[in-house]
Parts: sequence; structure tokens; C-alpha cells
Amino acid sequence: MYLFFIASRQQVSSESITRESFPDGFVFGTASSAYQFEGAVNEGNKGDSIWDTFTKKPGKILDFSNADTTVDQYHRFHSDIDLMKDLGMDAYRFSISWTRIFPNGTGEVNPDGLEYYNSLIDTLLAKGIKPYVTCITGISHKL
Repeated sequence: MYLFFIASRQQVSSESITRESFPDGFVFGTASSAYQFEGAVNEGNKGDSIWDTFTKKPGKILDFSNADTTVDQYHRFHSDIDLMKDLGMDAYRFSISWTRIFPNGTGEVNPDGLEYYNSLIDTLLAKGIKPYVTCITGISHKL
């Protein structure tokens, strides 16, 4: 399979593109969204987000899908990070689930949520992959 770029009406195959084709400082990475990747919605004392609540209402999602399991990064992040390393990624951009940190929307911080994200970040750093954290997602439906 070839990846093609269109530049000046000319197709260039991925075989002729290397890291050296990009400017110094270009960061090669991958990205995810907490809601779409973590799964484990009922683990680690995570609270329900507005999306967790919305997707379970009859008639809201045609195929009844939700984020209860997803790709299960919550349990598989070590092997996911190994794959990133094997692919030569420099960075990983991910979001933090508000309801994993604040299960009730506000108030006391959930130590299990902090431990999960600290472990994720520590594992990335140990593999030489720079973590990029985006805005916290999934506001609690209790706010």
C-alpha cells in the first residue's frame, strides 16, 4: 500500500518520503481522545460523563454504541505505547477524562484517576515518547 501526496500536480509515493523530508523539529506522533480510547467506564472510580449518559438513552444512538469498552487503552496502554515506540513515534497526544479525575464533576480528586494518568505519562516518558495533554474532556452530567 502506498500513501500518496499531491504536490504541484505530481504524485509522490511514500517510498520516497523519509523523516529527512520534514523540517528539523517536526514531531511524528499519534493522538487519541479519552472517551473514544479509554473504555473502562465503570472502573477506577470514574464518574459518568455527559456522553456516557447521553449514549445510553434510547433512540439517541442508532446502533446503541457507547464508550464502555472502546479499544480499552485503560488496560492496554503498556502494549499501546510499545506499538507507538515500534512505529517510531516521537509523541502521543491524548485527552484526560474529567470524570476520571473528578467523578462527581467537582470536589475531591480521584486518586485512581490520577494514578492511571501518571502511569500512562511515566510509561510514555520511559519509552522516549513525549506526552502532549489536550483539554480535559467529558464533563460530568452532575454539574
